[in-house]
Amino acid sequence: MSDVIERRSDKRKTPRSAAAQPVTESSVRTGAQIMCEALLRENVSVMFGIPGGCIMPFYHAMWEYRARLRHVLCRHEQGAGHAAEGFARATGQVGVCVGTSGPGATNLVTPIADAWMDGTPLVAITGQVSSALLGTDAFQETDITGITVPITKHNFLVTNANELARVFREAFHIARTGRPGPVLIDITKDAQLARVVPNWDEPMDLPGYHPTSQRDDVDQRAVRAAAQLLQSAERPVILAGNGVIQSGATRELRALAEQAGIPVITTLHGLGAMPHDHPLALGMPGMHGWVHVNRAIQACDVLLNVGSRFDDRVTGKASTFAPHAKIIHIDIDAAEIGKLVRTDVAIVADCKPALRSITVAMSGGRNLQRQKWMHEIIAMRDEHRPRQGYTRRERTAPLMPHDVFDALNSAFRDRTDWRVVTDVGQHQMWAAQLIDWSRPRTHITSGGAGTMGFSLPAAMGAAIADPEKTVWVVVGDGGFQMTNCELATIAQEGLTNLKVAVVNNGYLGMVRQWQQLFEGKRYSGTPLTGPDFAKLAEAHGLRGIRVDDAVDAESAVTAAWTHNGCVVIDFRVEREANVFPIVPAGLAIGDMMTAVPKAPARPSSAPPSSSHSTKV
Repeated sequence: MSDVIERRSDKRKTPRSAAAQPVTESSVRTGAQIMCEALLRENVSVMFGIPGGCIMPFYHAMWEYRARLRHVLCRHEQGAGHAAEGFARATGQVGVCVGTSGPGATNLVTPIADAWMDGTPLVAITGQVSSALLGTDAFQETDITGITVPITKHNFLVTNANELARVFREAFHIARTGRPGPVLIDITKDAQLARVVPNWDEPMDLPGYHPTSQRDDVDQRAVRAAAQLLQSAERPVILAGNGVIQSGATRELRALAEQAGIPVITTLHGLGAMPHDHPLALGMPGMHGWVHVNRAIQACDVLLNVGSRFDDRVTGKASTFAPHAKIIHIDIDAAEIGKLVRTDVAIVADCKPALRSITVAMSGGRNLQRQKWMHEIIAMRDEHRPRQGYTRRERTAPLMPHDVFDALNSAFRDRTDWRVVTDVGQHQMWAAQLIDWSRPRTHITSGGAGTMGFSLPAAMGAAIADPEKTVWVVVGDGGFQMTNCELATIAQEGLTNLKVAVVNNGYLGMVRQWQQLFEGKRYSGTPLTGPDFAKLAEAHGLRGIRVDDAVDAESAVTAAWTHNGCVVIDFRVEREANVFPIVPAGLAIGDMMTAVPKAPARPSSAPPSSSHSTKV
């Protein structure tokens, strides 16, 4: 989006306005009032933030709009940004977060980067020092627009209140159109204080920004080429990603898969796009994907990637990915086509109209060879799944990680009033593997950036977005300690539909696993202490539960679900359980480990290599 021209308005200083008066369509407003009204015009009802010196005029004006604009006072700007992400991921709407200049703005950088990587629509509003002080290293001055250029679709520095109405409209338009993403609006204090008559009808001015939309025509030549490849394929697969969920195209995905008899693989962000129990649903691919899923990719002859960007965690060594396949790639962002994996047929379009067009273009009956193909995949699944860790195995400790997910699945069964927000690490992969994902937007996680600390504030945003659903946080003890200050926000907001499951193993677990498997068990910087999380919850006026044995896991989940308030469950699991399968770094996704490597025949000081692995 770098071809969008950034405008920096003329410097202008005006004194603080008098007490705000009721306004009419043509009356004078402060820049801060215009900001509030611009948010209402974009149908914003909730924002997450923390006030400070250079954003104070906005908070002053916000008081007049408090009946229509809910502000959630977070405990850290990073939490505010992740909460806005969670709100956006749960609803599909643009999330809004607010911070002041300097450290308030820089604390938003991590959630902005997270939203950039995962295609989450976000508008971050920051205060800035007065325009006369720009570039002087004034107190709490930071060039936040310069800092965020690589991680935003666009950003604005506004020094003229007359530009605010247009800039807000442009910012929301950019954030929600094309491939969604974050936009930052940095507004000087004097622009917030200036008094002007807003021009709500000023047209947007976005030279070079021409995003693909759901209304755009799909290239029919590419559609016909894709349909022909799929029709003639004997071993096709569909790889469905976040774009399917973002575009609301789950029905279209299922219709194409069922009409053509093509098995569907769902990425980490695509979980829920295809019900887990559908006969054509295979599961998740990649570094911690199932053996039969990765093997199907490596053996397929046509791969249709719809709404996934070929992340390295999916492809493994990109040059070895799907070596026998013709690849069709549907993506709303042309920059993703051919970026990492060669593409034979490119369709730059929103997933929904593209899938509809391909379904219409495919004619005739199913290729009978596909029934044989499905039988081969099912045979691989039946052969390898029993050997894959933590699906179905006897307990080797009082509480294993899979016991936690068995308990969650038992509670989720036959219910639709839930969603899960996971953090980053081993628990994230176990959740992706073991929870029965059946519906879109029930699984929210940090994928591209892999941000520890994401889950609790993001779940708070999701819980506020949809109070009728129970939102479960699944988090490790490491990630939980990064942002658990937001328990205070949850308590202050009186949220009752948020439950926290801490998978507590006393380590930074995923790093420890790599140290065990590939670095000679040198556990450097990974053993982790922490407080009694149940007592920590009680200190915030919330309910805390500690679970040490599998026999208590299900009753604890039930107790949390039925409690009218936030609950934190501290699951004290086996400390050195590992996530399997795993693809070691630099290998093809077909080269998977399904167990801890066997010890060498003779003692050796050398770290274990993949040659000692239990491969499949």
